[in-house]
Amino acid sequence: MKKIFSKLIVLTLAIALLLPLVSSVSIADSPAEYTGKQVDVLFLHDTHSHLNRFPTVENGQDVMLGGFAQIMTLINQTRENNPDALVLDAGDFSMGTLVQTIFHTDAAELRMLGALGCDVTTLGNHEFDYRSSGLAGMLHAAADSGDTVPAMVLCNIDWETMEKEGLTEDQRLLKDAFDAYGMRNYVVVTKGDVKIAVLGIFGEDSLACAPTCVLKFRDASEAAAETVREIQEKEDVDMIVCVSHSGTNEDPKKSEDEILAKAVPEIDLIISGHTHTALTEPIRHGNTYIVSCGEYGKNLGTLSMSQTTDGRWVMEAYSLLPITETILPDSATQQRIDSLMEKVDSTYLSQFGYTRDQVLAHNTVTFATSSDLYEIHTEHNLGNFLSDAFAYAVNHADTPDSHPVDVAIVPSGCVRDTFATGDITVEDVFNAYSLGIGVDGVPGYPLISMYLTGAELKTGAEIDASVSDFMRSARLYLSGFSFSYNPHRLILNKVTDCYLTGQDGSRIEIEDDKLYRIVCDLYSGQMLGAVTDVSYGILSVQPKFADGTPIENIEDAIITTDGRELKAWAAIAAYMESLEDTDGDGIADIPAAYADGMSRKIVEDSTSISDLVKNPNKYAVIIVLAVLILLALIILLIIGIVKCIRKLMRRRSR
Repeated sequence: MKKIFSKLIVLTLAIALLLPLVSSVSIADSPAEYTGKQVDVLFLHDTHSHLNRFPTVENGQDVMLGGFAQIMTLINQTRENNPDALVLDAGDFSMGTLVQTIFHTDAAELRMLGALGCDVTTLGNHEFDYRSSGLAGMLHAAADSGDTVPAMVLCNIDWETMEKEGLTEDQRLLKDAFDAYGMRNYVVVTKGDVKIAVLGIFGEDSLACAPTCVLKFRDASEAAAETVREIQEKEDVDMIVCVSHSGTNEDPKKSEDEILAKAVPEIDLIISGHTHTALTEPIRHGNTYIVSCGEYGKNLGTLSMSQTTDGRWVMEAYSLLPITETILPDSATQQRIDSLMEKVDSTYLSQFGYTRDQVLAHNTVTFATSSDLYEIHTEHNLGNFLSDAFAYAVNHADTPDSHPVDVAIVPSGCVRDTFATGDITVEDVFNAYSLGIGVDGVPGYPLISMYLTGAELKTGAEIDASVSDFMRSARLYLSGFSFSYNPHRLILNKVTDCYLTGQDGSRIEIEDDKLYRIVCDLYSGQMLGAVTDVSYGILSVQPKFADGTPIENIEDAIITTDGRELKAWAAIAAYMESLEDTDGDGIADIPAAYADGMSRKIVEDSTSISDLVKNPNKYAVIIVLAVLILLALIILLIIGIVKCIRKLMRRRSR
């Protein structure tokens, strides 16, 4: 109890200090004097294997966006005016579509970046999704392909510490692969009469989002500052650029690339990846500009900078060019992509009996977007559908555990896209839930089965209600479980009601000591520790086997059927195929019931005193006691100070 009490005090004070401040400025006025040197930069980040254009939903409208062949068209147009344009990428170029299934064997994404003429890239957290062997395989495949590929830079890997401790097998595997590819802390690129040093950074939050990464990293600002000093000592360059997979944030304490800009003012430009931010105007700190163009190749970032007589650079033009279906694709680029997709069909999807263009269901429902699941804290029909799919697939799979699924969970952080209206294909399903690889080495995160007590299930609801505003990837969408919460109540005491739901919609009360079967994907299980850290260890759950034995290695909970891992995306595909064909055209139809809410997550937006204080749990009691104790200490301190002042005044008056 003392440990919980002390942690709650720390958590309460930490939350009180969170002030959502946004730092953003427009492009600065052009200075009076220039050296005559100018550079155009085109940039991408977080393309996540989106080589082809793809259907999605934007602002409630079905749209077709992205595509490397379309991006190539715009790059070619830019090069007609300036053949010396610099092309950069800030990481997470993989994991998000079916193309990723040949990531480790063919390095499709990295080779296609090379086909775009990308000069330099860096690693993002999702490049580690296929574990060390997958990343190493990709780098070797790229190096051995004979294709032109981008230079790769990353300056804050802490090889010194790892070598002192003794490199593990996986760390050695990656070091050899980095050496084979030619990774550097920085590279120097010459564009016309401008020499540009480009360094790479891997952020703290990126590492937290890479549970299979075995590498250690130095503080980004310290490593970048050291690398900049090395550049200034060894290289005669005009400009310093950083491709950073760190990102920006409304909270200045968490806005890693803004922290970097302030700490290392010698950097002229930061291409900021990781947070999928689309900055319509650059952020500026001092003479350092930060730019972002959003995810999935929906936009191509473009900017122009000119050098002033004091050696710094001024941004004179900046825009994000939308990649829409009105842009004609470059035919040679599209042919290369089509060839890669044919290999996806033959080497990956054939294992599941699918082809990428196979229609699984017809949809007339307007689903929430993946961004909605992340940004808007309420129930969403997309989350309901996906969690129902997990429950269905496991309940109908031939597995050793015959106990029906009590609760299926889908976190927002694993959902990569939504479903547009019209035909939903195998490729659309994979793109919606595409992350990871299993222990079997086959792409796609598998589902896992674990047991939690009723009390831990209630903790799960409180994780969503209290923690997910600070860790939005932990917003939970559930099948078989409903709860209500009031966002105005005390943190850790926001949930006002929770219960299981039967297939007929009946309410089933949760027994605190009873074990319930839970299904989710492997990544969600791996990230349980991160949720514990965010809540300072207060909200934690212990996954268990059916007999109550703790699961020490979450991979032991992977669900297999017919000797194969049950992949999350394949579970969604199976659910779609099982749906009723309501119009008799031979294709399943998404039920209209998903168009409306299902009362699985009810937001009680009330500020009345009775609603705020009713049914306090143990955490609420402890927080109130902590606050009262703090107030008492403050009052005692004030009384003590007043007494001291009075004593001093009396002495002086004598």
